[in-house]
Amino acid sequence: MFENKDNRTELSELGEFGLIDLIKKNVTIQNQSSLKGIGDDAAVIDSEGKRTVISTDMLMEGIHFDLSYVPLKHLGYKAVAVNLSDIYAMNAEPKQITVSIAISNRFSLEAVEELYSGIFLACKNYKVDLVGGDTTSSKSGLALSITAIGVANDNDLVYRNGAKESNLLVVSGDLGGAYMGLQILEREKQIFVESPKVQPELDGNDYILERQLKPEPRADVYQMLRDLNIKPTAMIDISDGLASEIFHLCSQSGLGIELFEEKIPIDPQTFERAMEFGIDPTVAALSGGEDYELLFAINMADYDKIKNNPLVTVIGHFTPKNNGYYLVAKDGSKHELKAQGWNAFLDKKD
Repeated sequence: MFENKDNRTELSELGEFGLIDLIKKNVTIQNQSSLKGIGDDAAVIDSEGKRTVISTDMLMEGIHFDLSYVPLKHLGYKAVAVNLSDIYAMNAEPKQITVSIAISNRFSLEAVEELYSGIFLACKNYKVDLVGGDTTSSKSGLALSITAIGVANDNDLVYRNGAKESNLLVVSGDLGGAYMGLQILEREKQIFVESPKVQPELDGNDYILERQLKPEPRADVYQMLRDLNIKPTAMIDISDGLASEIFHLCSQSGLGIELFEEKIPIDPQTFERAMEFGIDPTVAALSGGEDYELLFAINMADYDKIKNNPLVTVIGHFTPKNNGYYLVAKDGSKHELKAQGWNAFLDKKD
């Protein structure tokens, strides 16, 4: 990994090409399909006769992350993780990424090294190769764009529009934790702004803080589905909140839904912190976002294969379109499901 230094090194001392050479020196190729990586006009990838799957996300300082409480290493890791999640949501396997950054002169070389240390750790953990990207200057903060590239056999790919009536709705992991982790971080930031000498109180919140700062794409669920010979009929990852992602699956598949509140998986720490903040834990799960779990539809015939699997939970079933979108509450009453996920062009939940 990068050498630690006590003093600050200005990026201008290296220049763009020096920075690229430094990044290239720390890249380890892990896939035979990565024929040519950093150092030429373009990367060269051999898809081995499979379909190539590509996804890109851009993260902007002040919009998607706040460096007053997000460590640069965690930011690098998360930027890779959320893109790999999109690839797994296509039932594909990620192989390569490209990284583009726009960075201002307020950042030192050591800061860039810290950012890339998180990127390299994610690449190592998920066996993907950094094969290119771009670096440029910025007059206003940090921008980070990741493109993830994956492969799959044509008949293995899963889209959002394939769900069928009576399919089961299944989700991995638990929901709402990332949102509650964000509430903790924002609360402590506000306290610090008002009282800079007060130390943040983060003890006892490790799980939900990690859900926000260092999410993990569900490679294990992707592999589990393959091992059990289950091909979802439709799939999406949960970046904008459970309700919003359900709407995507339903609208693109032309179906309705019955979602059961009592089945929505919520971690005890998420539940407790939500209650402390006066937030309904179910609302945190439905609308919070950034959980990066996989949400998918399966045929009833596959239920026995997953019914006791700790990685996933059946939370509802698809219905005819004219039945609408409904949440079945714990008391058995039905309520129209509302989507209040993140809107990239509004500075609030829409």
